[in-house]
Amino acid sequence: MKKLLKIIGIAIVLFIALLVIILFIPMTPNNYTKEVKTGGDIEIKYLSMGDYKVRKVKKDGSEITKKYYIYYPEELSNINKKYPVVVILNGTGVLPKKYKALFKHLASWGFVVIGNDDGSTGFGKSADETIYLIISENSNSNSIFYGKLDLDNIGITGHSQGGAGVLTATSIMEYKDKYKTAVALSPTHEEISHQFGWKYDLIKINIPILMIAGTNGYFETQYIIPIEKMIEMYNKIPSSKVMLRRIGAEHVQMLYSADGYVTAWFMWQLQGDEEAGKAFIGDNPEIRNNKLYQDIQLSVE
Repeated sequence: MKKLLKIIGIAIVLFIALLVIILFIPMTPNNYTKEVKTGGDIEIKYLSMGDYKVRKVKKDGSEITKKYYIYYPEELSNINKKYPVVVILNGTGVLPKKYKALFKHLASWGFVVIGNDDGSTGFGKSADETIYLIISENSNSNSIFYGKLDLDNIGITGHSQGGAGVLTATSIMEYKDKYKTAVALSPTHEEISHQFGWKYDLIKINIPILMIAGTNGYFETQYIIPIEKMIEMYNKIPSSKVMLRRIGAEHVQMLYSADGYVTAWFMWQLQGDEEAGKAFIGDNPEIRNNKLYQDIQLSVE
């Protein structure tokens, strides 16, 4: 009896510890921009914080989105120009409060970055609601974002279930044509996604997309996105595309480990930054020589 109670006690302690990790410990280290290893000058530059000071604001959402979290360059309030937008979709159990540093980093490069509290992003519904919010805020004369959002330069990214949500949002949802580019980080592969009801259709994606996964851990490499499944997915996408895997990175680490290249991708695609584009195009794109990545495939212009 005492042994059984001891086992139950240990189980309870482990459950509480897991709950604490899920609820309170950030999934993205606050100083990840200084700690993540880099393998190229472009990756180094765009993993660093950008030049913009950042502010944030919360807005009420629907039953699906609950709350919106918007990070934006502080100067937006005082300068008459438009800013590109990046929508972020959550992975399972990883709401915006768990990776604030990622939002702040992107915003420091001149983006308006928007996430929400949807825990089921794979269905794409909260992505559509976020696009509606972006359009509404841009046309609302009472909003700080009135006339400040560049509706021609909207990107979307997400990790895990959020990665699947990116594929859903850009392939079958009502506002799929509002996106100019996308990044899918360790997206749940087709077979499992469809079992969960995340019915994305890769052959309908018509925008440039960057897809990155890790090479470590059973959950990442055998369940979420095995390399053979990743290649199948990549081959189905008809648009401009890049695929690579971060050596030694496990599933959770893929939320931020490749953020240097994620930021470079958005800088190139949404802000026309030619230096950032050299990571992916040209006679000798940086990612081909970066020893931190493997399984690189490029089909971009």
